[in-house]
Parts: sequence; structure tokens; C-alpha cells
Amino acid sequence: MLKSRYHWVHYCLDAQALSDDPSPTILYPTYMLPEHHAQLIALIQSALDSILPDAAPDITLERPKVSAHGDIATNVAMQVAKAARRNPRELAQQLVEAIMADPRAVSLIMQAQVAGPGFINFRLANEAHQAVLEAIRTQGERFGHRSAQSNKVMVEFVSANPTGPLHVGHARQAALGDSICRLFTTQGAQVTREFYYNDAGNQIHNLVISVQARARGIHPDSEQFPADGYKGDYILDIAQDYLACATVQASDGEPIQASGNIDDEQAVRQFAVAYLRHEQDLDLQAFDLKFDRYYLESSLYTSGRVEQTVQALIATGYTYELDGALWLRTTALGTGDDKDRVMRKSEGGYTYFVPDVAYHTTKWERGFQQAINIQGTDHHGTIARVRAGLQALDLGIPQDYPTYVLHKMVRVMRDGAEVKISKRAGSYVTLRDLIDWVGRDAVRFFLAQRRADSEFVFDVDLARSRSEENPVYYIQYAHARIHSILNQHADMSARIDDANTAGLIASTEISLLQRLAEYPGVLTQAAHELAPHQLAFWLRDCAADFHAWYNAERILVDDQGLRAARLRLAKSTAQVIANGLGLLGVSAPERM
Repeated sequence: MLKSRYHWVHYCLDAQALSDDPSPTILYPTYMLPEHHAQLIALIQSALDSILPDAAPDITLERPKVSAHGDIATNVAMQVAKAARRNPRELAQQLVEAIMADPRAVSLIMQAQVAGPGFINFRLANEAHQAVLEAIRTQGERFGHRSAQSNKVMVEFVSANPTGPLHVGHARQAALGDSICRLFTTQGAQVTREFYYNDAGNQIHNLVISVQARARGIHPDSEQFPADGYKGDYILDIAQDYLACATVQASDGEPIQASGNIDDEQAVRQFAVAYLRHEQDLDLQAFDLKFDRYYLESSLYTSGRVEQTVQALIATGYTYELDGALWLRTTALGTGDDKDRVMRKSEGGYTYFVPDVAYHTTKWERGFQQAINIQGTDHHGTIARVRAGLQALDLGIPQDYPTYVLHKMVRVMRDGAEVKISKRAGSYVTLRDLIDWVGRDAVRFFLAQRRADSEFVFDVDLARSRSEENPVYYIQYAHARIHSILNQHADMSARIDDANTAGLIASTEISLLQRLAEYPGVLTQAAHELAPHQLAFWLRDCAADFHAWYNAERILVDDQGLRAARLRLAKSTAQVIANGLGLLGVSAPERM
């Protein structure tokens, strides 16, 4: 049986705790339901009030390092003993006696003992462990969710240049971003998914001249082909459709019909950008990902927003002219930049961080007090200067706005060798390549199961395997296995939901019940830390606990009450596994 990767989580006391600003948090033991955590804190506080009325410690609960010592521990006696001039072990013993004498402790605590220099170790009552099944039954798909909050969160991710298909780096962003959005939703946040199209700049010029070259019959290997041109087969597809006067339409734009005039650079640009935006739409549809809004970088220029931002920065006094260029005093703005940055080049034109500042200003003005950007590690250098630009505008924007999740790129292995190129893309593996090879479920799970800042090798052969080593298969198989069991006992379906669970006391049953009770805390921590991989790990652990229980305890026992209770435990486990997979965008099949 796999050991838990979680000892406690930060449980947010309010919606603000999901922001980047420091906020009160409590150490939340992951195997306790929120209401049980609150009850135990209240019991400890009540006992402390009766013994040391003036004490005001920060009562924390955590899991003992050795499971044999108990389920939960607190060091509260050690916190207050010195100021009270008390022996911490003696004080801890007095607290234990007061807690266990409280009638409210009967259904929550089985045992409390003093250990070491003054720790108090608690072992929960079986009834407390079993209570999670009723919570799952009543809450269903919303088990572990918090009530709606007022905080608005924008998550910007994928945000690709419309110059080619989405590659595996974009795929990792898609998996991370969508999962983070779903996790924030469980915490009651109002979430907006935004895709920022970088449709302005030199890369668009390179796209245009690449399409023109292919339309004129120039092969990518020819010396006449643009040195910085795009060489994938998709460029030829665009050129052929342009010459055929085809019509394309991106998801949020007007239809664009090609004129067929290859010398008209503006017409080629409009058609090529629309064509590739449509192609990226198809990539996202294959990934089952929908954005709430698409924001065009070009609109920042056409609307005058970039120029307005520059003038506002000049007005605040944080700019200066040097060598014919306009500079921003980023080093004076406390965001960690090591040197001042050019805003307007001496030869004319703005550097790329200037429209970024303008764009993030619109996020703040739209009411998103928390903005999260998911980007590759190659964007690390932009963080300080964008934040500096926002500070210079003096709009009351927090110094660490926006939050960045920077991910490392993905290497793809297939048949024991690294895959570096795609015929369609010309130089990289695409999102649709991965989906074609292993299916959407495996792509989503594999790309979300590692920390964003960790190196990751996507093993195509492993993702396609039907073995315990394939985590998504292992978890989905547990879910399907449970439904097979439930189908075999369909005659008892009417009794399962209300089955008496008092008989669920085997060690593997308690372990599985504890695992299910962890789930709400895992959601909170994963959202707070922008870490969907924590949920992926938890799902693997939950599947392992289920298989361990299933192999140790017979469900088909003569005792009808115990049989119904075990079926209820299995059904509840399937519900939570399906819930968790859904937050990663992965299906929960009932048959495999």
C-alpha cells in the first residue's frame, strides 16, 4: 500500500487565503473532515480555558511521524507551559483529562495520550472515520467543495503565438491551467480562463513570408526560403488554401476569405492568423478545453492602449530618455529587476514587455484581484519588469501581481527513443500528436501529475500500457472495478446508501476511510499552492488503498449488513475518484 504524500494541508479560513497575500491559515490534518477539525480545536480550546484562562496559543494539529502513536497530535501544552510556569507533560495530562471528560469528545476521540516532552496524541473514534461516507453521500459531486466566494480569479494559459500548432509545452500549460481553474472553482472562486494571442510582432511577419514562399513554390530546404521562416507542412496547407480562396473562422472572429493574391501581405496575414487560430481551436477541442475569453495583443495597439500606458508611465516620473531610447526605472520599483529596461527603442517601436504591462492593467481594471499566468520558464525574465511597470502606474496593484506558474518543457519518449519533431509541425511534437498516440485522458493526467517546475519526460509507451505502472490506467481501473462490483450486487442497491457503517473497522477499511476524509483538504491545498499534481498523487494513493482493502477484506460475506456497508464504502470511493479525475479533466469509465 502506498504511503500518503500528505501530512497536513493549509486550510484557508477565507477566500482571501487563496490569493498571494499573506493570510491566516491553519494546519489541517488531511484525514479529518473540516467539521471534525473544528470540533477538536474547540475541545482543546475549551479544556485550555478551564485550566489556563489567559492562554491564547495558536492551536495546530498535525499527523504524528509514527502512525502507531495516533492519528493526530498537538503541541499546545508545550506552547503555553513556559509562560504559565508549568511542566509541559503535567499540563498535557491535565488537558487530556479535561478533553476526555467533555461529552462532545465521545463520538470524536477514542483515545488521547501524552507523549515525549508534552505532545498530545489523539486516536479518532471509528464513528468519526465512518462519518465521511455520509458526507460523500449527501454532497456527491460537490464533496469537498466550499461555498461560493466573491473573489474573482483570472488564469491565463496556453497563450500561444498564432504561428503554428500547439506543441507539448502548450499542452502542459493546458493541463496545468485547466486543472488549476477547476480546483479554484471547488474553493468557491469565480474563475475566468483567458487565452492571450500574441498576434503582433516579428513572428507574425515571419509567418507571412513563410506562407508567401510556399505559395510561390519555394521549398523549405531551398536557399530562397526565409531564414527565419516556419518550415512545417502546415505552412504549405495554409498557402494552398489561400491560393484556393478558402474561408476560415476562428472561434471568436469573423470569417476570413482568402483573396488568392499572394503579394497582398495584409491579406495573407489576416488569413494565415485566422487559419492557425482555427487550427488551435481544433487542438483545444480535442483536449476538451474551453476558454471564457480570447484577448488579442494586436487590440492593445489598435485601441491605443499601449500608447496610453506609455504616457501614463511617463506621467508618473519613472521613465527617462537615454541614447534616443525611452527607459523605465525598473530598478527603483522594488520588484527585483537588476537593471532599467528599454520601453521604446531608439529606432522606434516598443519592446515586448510594454504591451504586457498594458494587458495586465486591463486585468486589474476588469476586477481580477488575483491573476495567474502559466508560462514556460523562458518567460522568467519578464516577471520583474512587468511587475515593475504595474507598480510604476501607481494604481494600487499589489507588488507581486500577477502570480506566475512557470513550467519546464516536456521531452517525449516513444519506442525507447526521444521524439523531437513532428512532420506536421516541422520542429516539435504537437498536442494533437500526443492525443492521437495515447488519448486525451492520459495526456491530461500525465502532464498534470508533476510539479510545474520539474523536468518531465512523457513516456508514450507507459501512457498506452494497461498496467499498474501507468497511473491513469491504475486509477481508472479502480473506478471501473468498483462499478463491476456494484453491478454484481445490483439487488442490494436500495440498501447501500443507508447501510450502517459501524462494522467498517478493519485496518484497511480505516485506512481507506481516512484517505477519503483527506480529499477536501487536498483540494484546498492544491488550489492554494497552484499544484494539481498533489491531487494526481492523492488519486494514486486512494486507488492503492482501495485495492489493498479489496484484497484484504471480502465484500461477499454472509452478514448482509456488513456486505451493504462494504458496498457503501466501495461506492463512496468510486464517487470521490470520479470527482478527483474530473478536476484533472480525466474521465472515470465504468468499464475497462
